[in-house]
Amino acid sequence: MRDSAAQGMGSPCCPAFSQGAVVSGGPEPGEKGLVYQETPELLQGVKPVPGSVEAETPNGPVPGGPPEVRLSLRRWAVVLLFSCYSLCNAFQWIQYGSINNIFVHFYGVSTFDIDWLSMCYMLTYIPLLFPVAWLLDKRGLRLIALAGSAFNCLGAWVKLGSMKPHLFPVTVLGQVICSVAQVFILGMPSRIASVWFGSHEVSTACSIAVFGNQLGIAVGFVLPPVLVPNLEDTEQLAYHISIMFFITAAVATVLFILVIIVFQEKPPFPPSRAQALIQLKPPEEYSYMQSILRLLRNTNFVLLIVAYGLNTGCFYALSTLLNRMVIQHYPGEEVNAGRIGLTIVVSGMAGALLSGIWLDKTKTYKKTTLVVYIMSLGGLVAYTFTLSLGHLWVVFVTAGVLGFFMTGYLPLGFEFAAELTYPESEGTSSGLLNVSAQVFGIIFTIAQGKIIDRFGTQAGNLFLCSFLLLGTFITVFIKADLRRQRANMDGEQTKALEEVPGDSLAPVVLDESKL
Repeated sequence: MRDSAAQGMGSPCCPAFSQGAVVSGGPEPGEKGLVYQETPELLQGVKPVPGSVEAETPNGPVPGGPPEVRLSLRRWAVVLLFSCYSLCNAFQWIQYGSINNIFVHFYGVSTFDIDWLSMCYMLTYIPLLFPVAWLLDKRGLRLIALAGSAFNCLGAWVKLGSMKPHLFPVTVLGQVICSVAQVFILGMPSRIASVWFGSHEVSTACSIAVFGNQLGIAVGFVLPPVLVPNLEDTEQLAYHISIMFFITAAVATVLFILVIIVFQEKPPFPPSRAQALIQLKPPEEYSYMQSILRLLRNTNFVLLIVAYGLNTGCFYALSTLLNRMVIQHYPGEEVNAGRIGLTIVVSGMAGALLSGIWLDKTKTYKKTTLVVYIMSLGGLVAYTFTLSLGHLWVVFVTAGVLGFFMTGYLPLGFEFAAELTYPESEGTSSGLLNVSAQVFGIIFTIAQGKIIDRFGTQAGNLFLCSFLLLGTFITVFIKADLRRQRANMDGEQTKALEEVPGDSLAPVVLDESKL
């Protein structure tokens, strides 16, 4: 549970660490203490936190000082397990769209009806975001992980009951249940990274968490065309579809069991100074609605909401309509359409991991985000004008470039939001980003689909290019107000205090220029 630990307590980025008093427990290796700000608000509001240490001040010890900072080995198991069940859920999102024409034939419905099996993910997210984000803040990571993996498993098993052409409503029900699971998944990456990982690895951890979702989309592009060939016989088609659904259900069940066994609420000790400060805030002081209002008053974050929604909405539309666009120019190439989707997402996963490592090294959030946005626009323009050339290998190349930057942007948006909104809940900030993405995703998918039907694929893709250009301009105006980084620097850049005769300590602060 988190709240604005900085409100009313000195510096907006790291109120607790400044000049004045000494924290006598949990120092970094080689340190004897940290400089601690003694303010009336802090001393009156702080209550003991399990596993915390005492802060010593001239007036005596203060209970509930910052807990000892340590990293837990379990953090890698947690993020990898989350990545796996996120993969399974993302696969179920795109498994219909990647063989759109085959499901149209099997169920005897329109292409627009099959498109809605993907868009229902976007539609379900919008009304359920705030209740789920509230649960994440009030009940924590473990409950949300259990709910997400459980709904994902349940939806996969429901789909097995839709193996007859007249049972399209059953497959819709299964997909809607899976879309509910997605609400419990999309807001987790930055929260897991912040709660479990140190300040030097949060961006990489967030990229790994997002990586699973992107890998699931990649598998969803390449595996369904292989498992479900384009056959005229509906009984044979039902057999192949049932194999795909059964494999999905089995994997989802194993992952749900692993979440029950492995996934924990949080590590025994906070992994960073920023997280330690958040844990100082008493739970009863948290106000979810106030947190949302503070976020919506944050101009830089609001600009990021719009820019993120435009970029990710374009990605959702491209993913949903990719099969239709490729088949229109290359009839009978369902398998290669899936491989093009695979190329987009796999190159994007490489971009996501590299951008996460780059951010951990440089902390250049604004510059990196802007460059990636510009390159996403360039990649989409190249893809638009090469799709109809008649050379599939050219489409693979331009799709790979597009995916590297457009998909690589996703974790950048999460981490930039976490920086701009610290110490607010990452679940809430990333949730608002995702709402924007879902809204734009629905609008772009419907609009681009209609444009493709009437004017062709090039006009549809140019429609998306115009909005990426708008998002690029919006990104220019976002200021790099890196609050979380400043909070960590306040803790890390204080000098160790030397012991003096009589076991007394004198606070010394060096090199404040970077605080």
